[in-house]
Amino acid sequence: MCGKMNNGDMLILFLITFFGAIIFTYCIKRILLNARIADNPIVSEHRHKSGTPTMGGIAFLFVILLIIAIYYNNTPILIMSYIMLAGGIVGLLDDLIGLKVKEIQKVVVNCCDEVITLGRLDVEPNEEVRVATPKAKKEIDKLVEEGKVEIIGEVPIKTEPGELEKIICQILLGVLLGLTGVVTTIGGFNLGILAFPVVIIAILGCINCVNLIDGMDGLAAGIVGIASFACCCYLYLCGNMAGIPVFIILTGLCLGFLVFNKYPASIFMGDTGSFVLGTGYAAAVLISDIPYFGVLALGVPIASVVVSLLHRANIIKLPVEPLHHTLNHYGMSERKIVLSYWGVTVLLCVIGILAQLYIF
Repeated sequence: MCGKMNNGDMLILFLITFFGAIIFTYCIKRILLNARIADNPIVSEHRHKSGTPTMGGIAFLFVILLIIAIYYNNTPILIMSYIMLAGGIVGLLDDLIGLKVKEIQKVVVNCCDEVITLGRLDVEPNEEVRVATPKAKKEIDKLVEEGKVEIIGEVPIKTEPGELEKIICQILLGVLLGLTGVVTTIGGFNLGILAFPVVIIAILGCINCVNLIDGMDGLAAGIVGIASFACCCYLYLCGNMAGIPVFIILTGLCLGFLVFNKYPASIFMGDTGSFVLGTGYAAAVLISDIPYFGVLALGVPIASVVVSLLHRANIIKLPVEPLHHTLNHYGMSERKIVLSYWGVTVLLCVIGILAQLYIF
C-alpha cells in the first residue's frame, strides 16, 4: 500500500470505495427513515420530494474511515481522506443546525390576469412564488386584499449558520490541507508562501460550487463523479499514475451514492455529502497538480456560482436561485436538466483531454 499503486491495486481501491458507498448509503438511508430526518424542499416544483431522507453524506464518512483503515500507509490517500473527513464534519454541523426551523414562509400564486411585482420578482399569471424577502413580506397582505394573489401553502425555512461562520470553517479546512505541506507547486509554479492562500481559495471555491449545484436528484454526485473519472483519464494520459488514486476514491463514492441518489432519488446527500465532495475534489486537484483541467472539468458548477453571484448583485434577475431551479421553474424537466448538466460536463472534459493530447 506504500508508494505507487499498479492497475490491480487501483481497481481494488475503486471496488472498495464503490461497494462501500452502496452498503453504507443503504444502511444510513434506513436509519434516517426510521429517525424521520427528511428533506422539505422550499422550491414549489420539488414539493413532492418532501419526506426523502437527507444527510446521506454521512455514508461518505464511514467509507472514508474504511479507506483510512486499509490505506493508512499511502500518504496521498491518507491526507485526502482526513481532509474529506474534516469537510464532512463541517457539513454535518450545517445539516444538524438546519434541523431547526428558522421561519415559515408563505407560498402564493398570481391569480389575476396581469404580471404583478412581489419583492424583486415579476410574477406571471398562475405563477407560484415564495414570499422570502423583507420587501415581499411587506407587500403580500395588500396584494391578498386586492385579490391579486392567493396564499396556497407554507414552507419551513431551516436555520443556517451565518455566512462569516461558514467562511471561517471553510478557511480552516484550507489551512488544514496547507499544513500538510503536500501542496508546494501548482500548474508548474512554485508557490512558496502563496501555498496557503491558493489552497484556501481552492477549498472555498470548490465547496461552494458543489454545495450550490446539489439541488436535484443525482446532479452533484453525477457531475463530481464524471469530473473525477475524467481526471483519472487525464492523469493516465499524462503519465501521472501517482495522482490517480485520490480521484478513484471520489469516482467510487459518487457512483456508489448514485445507486440511491439518481432520479428519482431515495436519499439526498445534504451539506455533509456536498462538503465531502467539494473538499475532496479540491484536495485531489491540488495534490495531483492539475489545476487547469480540474477547473475545466468542474466548469458547470463554477458557471452556476457565477450566475448566482450576478443574481445576488442585482445584475440579473432569477425567479428561483440557482440556475437549475430557474430552468425547472420555466418548465424544463428535472431529468432533462440533470442529463444536460452531465452532458456539458462530459463535453468539457473531452475538450480538455483532446487539448492535452493534440495542442499541449
